[in-house]
Amino acid sequence: MTDHSHGTSVTDHRHGTTTPAPDHRHQAGETHHHHHDHTDVDWEALAAHLEGEAEFQTPMLDQATAWLRDLLTEPSGPGPDAVRRVLDVGSGPGVTSCLLARAFPQAEVVAVDPTEALLERARNRAASLGFGDRFRTHAGELPDGIDGVGEADLIWSSKALHHVGDQAAAVAALAGRLRPGGLLVVAEGGLSSRMLPRDFGFGRPGFEARLEAVREDWFSRMRAALPGSRDLVEDWPAMLTGAGLESPRSRSFLLDVPAPLDAAQRRHITRQLDRAVEVFGESLDEDDRATLTRLLDPHDPLGVTRRPDLFWLSAQTFHTARAV
Repeated sequence: MTDHSHGTSVTDHRHGTTTPAPDHRHQAGETHHHHHDHTDVDWEALAAHLEGEAEFQTPMLDQATAWLRDLLTEPSGPGPDAVRRVLDVGSGPGVTSCLLARAFPQAEVVAVDPTEALLERARNRAASLGFGDRFRTHAGELPDGIDGVGEADLIWSSKALHHVGDQAAAVAALAGRLRPGGLLVVAEGGLSSRMLPRDFGFGRPGFEARLEAVREDWFSRMRAALPGSRDLVEDWPAMLTGAGLESPRSRSFLLDVPAPLDAAQRRHITRQLDRAVEVFGESLDEDDRATLTRLLDPHDPLGVTRRPDLFWLSAQTFHTARAV
């Protein structure tokens, strides 16, 4: 199944980007049996969650940025050192923005996000890592809020476009900001995460597959509720070329963290399952809600805090194309 999330199977579907998504604050171990709407979210409240998720994904993101440098090194490319300006559209708290600053040391990096509190975190992170003199922020959202951000040699947008009603229009808006020969990179799709054996000792086998099915249903409802939502085949290379770009490429990268996991990695998975309780708990049947509660019990030897066979495996797909 396609992964619509930030490289996970249970988290929310954007980090501080464009049109709003459901508001599900993450409180560990609580199930809320009420209707979750699809039109509001407090991204400032989710800042620490978003930072932790992006930090967990750093090994995969490093693979992706290395691939981009290789693409830029090809004969038709300008070379990675010719990248002088990078936009991270939907930057959230700026973890990926700083990885891009490291990967492209000659470039000014602009983190673009509608949530000022997340941009403040991005600026603080960049300053602490020594990138402050070539790091900028821009408050705006797709598609119209990027008009004043200027052009760039590389534009990166991860898990943002599916929160715009008209995804093709959002791609076109980004493509219009590229300098000649520049690359647009869209991270959408992939494979949902797995963290447990199919039969992990309690509950009905196949729990993660059922959780994924619930999430897919939630995602469809979220897309349908977006302003200006447009049904569209999610052929990202076709959308890129339809926006006037050329030489589309797609590549997927694994985030493979085998057992046994350390304490920090277990905390990340606990946060993901906490979010599942918030976002999907009311849609699970009674048995699966009980399973989720037990997985989150820090004292249970078969919970995610203590079980020895916990792992993480997911895949993220990146789609690129070049301006003429």
